[in-house]
Amino acid sequence: MNKKPNLKDVAKLAGVSAITVSRVLSDPDKVSALLRQKVDSAIRDIGYIRNHAASALASKKSGVLAVIIPSLSNIVFNDVLQGIYQAANAGNMQILLGDCHYSPLQEEKLIATLLSQAPEGIVITGTAQTDYARKLLLQADIPLVQIMELTDQPIDMNIGFSHYQAAYDITQHLLQQGYRAPAFVGARMDPRTQQRLAGFKQAIADWPEPCRSFVQTTAQPSSIKLGGQLLQAVIAGSDNQCDAVFCCNDDLALGALFECKRMNLSVPKDIAICGFNDFEASALVEPAITSVASPRVEMGRRAVEMLLSAAGKGRHSVAPVDVGYSIRVRSST
Repeated sequence: MNKKPNLKDVAKLAGVSAITVSRVLSDPDKVSALLRQKVDSAIRDIGYIRNHAASALASKKSGVLAVIIPSLSNIVFNDVLQGIYQAANAGNMQILLGDCHYSPLQEEKLIATLLSQAPEGIVITGTAQTDYARKLLLQADIPLVQIMELTDQPIDMNIGFSHYQAAYDITQHLLQQGYRAPAFVGARMDPRTQQRLAGFKQAIADWPEPCRSFVQTTAQPSSIKLGGQLLQAVIAGSDNQCDAVFCCNDDLALGALFECKRMNLSVPKDIAICGFNDFEASALVEPAITSVASPRVEMGRRAVEMLLSAAGKGRHSVAPVDVGYSIRVRSST
């Protein structure tokens, strides 16, 4: 069996000292481009794999950031990750990525696993961590950014927008358009979806004129097919009185639109449809779907920039960053 190459082997092949190799790996910007090239070439030739955990213990720097998201298949988080990787690459950092599948218990396990790799900072989705997860994150004493939503009690740093207010505003838009029997359609019912439902209900309660409202939710994962099924349930449950549907995301909104076509319901004449997240397809279907847009790529990029600016400084008081949102009004409403 071939011997696993070590730092001394790299140094010998590159014709430099082991200390020089270590310096190139830990602080590449502080050495010349020629020296970096020699060491990088030796690493590739010999197949050396750096022990990040050992390096982190010695230098307090691992060159790694940890990121936990609830879904790798959700376009929303793909956009966020695009921004995260942009900023990480610019900062010469690597990403350790975990998918918790919307499970708080799985999130706990991922936090413990990723923290054991000595990351220099961590990005985590949402603000509804378990008590044990919060304890782990506090004890880690590294910069942390909670993303996607806002909280007045962040563990460390926070960047996102108000899902409650965005839902309130888009519901008000429906009411301003003259719809008086709107429904909320939600799937999975994670904390952000619950905030959207709360915003919908408050907008109805604040409206000065009498109006009816309906709510149809499920714990099932969101899908276009499910959107059609939930629209059917809303229409049946409202005795055909529902005249507008606010879907908690654009998957459901697209499904609702396709189901309206199948049922020969005119959108927006017979029923209005709006969604959340503003997927590309929402602007391309006919009629185009009104939706809530947020700067997801920017959010991911700024989260990493916040971590990098806080590196080595421990916990510090920073006001939550509100990236805002916009209502993209289209012909579906």
